Amino acid sequence: MTQYPIHATVNGPIVMIGFGSIGRGTLPLIERHLRFDPARLVVIDPDERVRAHVEGAGYRFIHAAVTIDNYRELLTPLLTTGDGQGFCVNLSVDTGSLDLMKLCRSLDVLYIDTVVEPWLGFYFDESAGSAARTNYALREPVRIEKAAQPGGTTAVSCCGANPGMVSWFVKQALVDIARDTGLDLTEPGPEDREGWAALAQRLGVKGIHIAERDTQRSAQPKPLNEFHNTWSVEGFISEGKQPAELGWGTHERWMPANARHHESGCQAAIYLEQPGATTRVRSWCPTPGAQFGFLVTHNESISIADYLTARDDAGAAVYRPTCHYAYHPANNAVLSVHEMFGNGGTPQPVQHVMDEDEIVDGVDELGVLLYGHAKNAYWYGSQLSIEETRELAPYQNATGLQVTSAVLAGMVWALENPKAGIVEADEMDYRRCLEIQRPYLGPVKGYYTDWTPLEQRMALFPEDLDRDDPWQFRNILVRT
Repeated sequence: MTQYPIHATVNGPIVMIGFGSIGRGTLPLIERHLRFDPARLVVIDPDERVRAHVEGAGYRFIHAAVTIDNYRELLTPLLTTGDGQGFCVNLSVDTGSLDLMKLCRSLDVLYIDTVVEPWLGFYFDESAGSAARTNYALREPVRIEKAAQPGGTTAVSCCGANPGMVSWFVKQALVDIARDTGLDLTEPGPEDREGWAALAQRLGVKGIHIAERDTQRSAQPKPLNEFHNTWSVEGFISEGKQPAELGWGTHERWMPANARHHESGCQAAIYLEQPGATTRVRSWCPTPGAQFGFLVTHNESISIADYLTARDDAGAAVYRPTCHYAYHPANNAVLSVHEMFGNGGTPQPVQHVMDEDEIVDGVDELGVLLYGHAKNAYWYGSQLSIEETRELAPYQNATGLQVTSAVLAGMVWALENPKAGIVEADEMDYRRCLEIQRPYLGPVKGYYTDWTPLEQRMALFPEDLDRDDPWQFRNILVRT
């Protein structure tokens, strides 16, 4: 039997909210690497079908949805029973992350999630304007709470693969580029935000793509009127229908006509008056090379740009990289998105996550593409195959394992830093987190490329491009 290292101890209850594909994959990693009392672990989920799995593994199951009306009464006794410090692991949808975070901190309970999740109804509120439905609008109250209540019990916000792991990849990529360009570097510390921004500025990084290509496929084609994906269909539909969002760099000299600034907050991002899953951008990954990706909104597009902003004495931004997701999902998911938006954005009645048993082959190549520096562009990330995933951990495909291993890393970091307050992945010790996560990521490599978004443009359809600077968003956004 394989002996796995125990990284930390949870000496209180563990309450896991949500037991979808990510919850099922996270549980065995908790079992392997954390010391805890199995009698004090409970899973809460509104889907009665997962009861057999949870109880079969020896844990308590509560069939319920966590709602704005019941969360205090439901969670408080579960999180505070017995001695020790509890841990709330929120891997659900339609659960208000900020409210849960505030409750946990008031109870001295550790907390982690993979996204700033709103309560049910936020994503599809037709009475709300585009700005109100952005991830920027979800993130700002968390940052306000952090400023108002500094320190205290640790709550890790947005710690999955992306957002989460990719922020750690950005720091490693910056260190790699500094080394390879001969920059005299004293690496900034984990809490030195200004140092990391100064490093990115010195290197001349103009922007960062969260560049992903998922080639996992099943033997059977996607049927009509079904949405197939390699991770939460609900989550992908929700974020895909939100406005496209991106951290907005100081080097940009053109904005799309439908781009909008926010009226308050950190001002690190803009949004477009169109859904992210219908917005395409040009990007690059090592295996496929150049590709189109969806500019789907994610918290890391904002948090990375915000974290790497350098300001003058008056507080004005003098440097910020453009940052956004460039996501090519599995082919079945691409077909599903096309079908859904072709039907007026109406989700298919059948929603299916492709599991490790039905996927025949493929890799989730997920990394960060830092561009505009002296070596043009550098991709650094995970190239995890379904075959290796099966060998590494049960109950998940490659996409899922990149997420669940980041949740594990975030939990360990929180247990080692229980009084860090509210933190995003950008503010954590990337070396420690990757040390925990890396055994589950398959090959983790860096690649330099000469590719730019000006390459291979079709002369038959002349475009209004900025040929003086290949790395302008004007050249990256697909407009034809």
